[in-house]
Amino acid sequence: MERKLFKNGIVLTMDEKLGDFKKADVLVEGSKIVEVGPSIAAEDCEVIDAEGMIVMPGLVDSHRHAWESVIRNVGADWSLQKYLGSIYYGNIGSKRRPEDDYIGNLLGSLEALESGVTTMLDWSMVISRDHTEEMIRGLKESGIRGVFAHGCPGDGEYWDRGSTLDCIDESKYIKQKYFSSNDQLLTMGLAIRGPEFCSWETAVKEIQTARELNSVCTMHLGFGTWGKVDRSIEKLNKAGLLGKDLNFAHATGVSPEEIKMLAEQGGSVSVTPEIEMMMGHGYPATGLCLENGLMPALGVDVVTSTGGDMFAQMKFTLQAERSRINEQLLAEDVMPGPPLNLHAKEVLKMATMADAEALLLDDKVGSLTPGKEADIIMLRTTDLNMFPVNDPIGAVVQCAHTGNVDSVFVGGKAVKRHGQMLHIDKKRIHTLAVEARNSIFEAYGNPDELWLV
Repeated sequence: MERKLFKNGIVLTMDEKLGDFKKADVLVEGSKIVEVGPSIAAEDCEVIDAEGMIVMPGLVDSHRHAWESVIRNVGADWSLQKYLGSIYYGNIGSKRRPEDDYIGNLLGSLEALESGVTTMLDWSMVISRDHTEEMIRGLKESGIRGVFAHGCPGDGEYWDRGSTLDCIDESKYIKQKYFSSNDQLLTMGLAIRGPEFCSWETAVKEIQTARELNSVCTMHLGFGTWGKVDRSIEKLNKAGLLGKDLNFAHATGVSPEEIKMLAEQGGSVSVTPEIEMMMGHGYPATGLCLENGLMPALGVDVVTSTGGDMFAQMKFTLQAERSRINEQLLAEDVMPGPPLNLHAKEVLKMATMADAEALLLDDKVGSLTPGKEADIIMLRTTDLNMFPVNDPIGAVVQCAHTGNVDSVFVGGKAVKRHGQMLHIDKKRIHTLAVEARNSIFEAYGNPDELWLV
């Protein structure tokens, strides 16, 4: 069995029992972490020099629409209403060919990997079985650890509060054909509309299907003007449907009582702070969750309007929540501090362990715990924006960016080394991505007079 020894790094384990190390080693056998600590004595290993590196678990993104990588940054000035009206209901999202979804998911996954994201949930918008299979092909080819969340088309007859349409039979087929085991790099979830975008009966049926398939069930819920009115989490709780396998994206408008229900009965919230603040979903629910006993997860969401890395999302999360509390204190004529209400370490946990828990993958990823998968990233501390290192957690959350990611390993396999992605044909990927973009906008038209270069 192939063995690797990561030697003499600053090791952030995200495992409270193990702790962190100023200088330590990580021993990997095959795809698994077997030991973490200083001066590990091991022979017959590939030694990976981690001197001058922060060694840590790969970042996890619990909510992303990967196919949109081929139309990235078209929505730099889009509100949520503009986004929904442009992507859904027979618009841009319906103009994709199967081959567009292949390259969209491949490009989106490689973007994530290059930035240190080793695990990602892909919240899909399925048009046909051919599209689904091409999405899966793109994810698999990238080498990312992922949850392919199988969804329905974006057409109006599906995204309507009275809709009884579903894709349950197709979800069962895809699960059986591609995801018969949960012990594989790519697993399956269900991306359902939830009770705010289809009929209650349909939402219940889809939740029950996800449980029958032993899959995480993710939905957009509790945001915008309707979030505080619908009280969907309360309804799910009354129906006895809450559980740790339910993931709610955004939840900016839900009540404190509903968050407490999730903390008690199970369920996760994926905060996507940058998109929520710019598009008008509502203020990120970070503090709402923490104040009511729930550690939120984090996600990128839509690369139509932001970049695909988690460093930015950690910064947005930290500063948005600190600003919320600081403004409350200033309004009361009180200066904030000395201690701030949210620490960098908590945010790093959101981007690792909390995200892993939301995807039901915390037994595999999220920390450098012996027995878990060797999803490991290395950040250079020799870069100008990183040295001298005084607080490595602060360096990761507040200072680091994608350019500092030196190496990325998924299941012990290197996908990036010395700042360069491995085993990819960048020219081919670029050509296919441009062809996909052109095909989509030739069918739809050029929104907002984009340059389309």
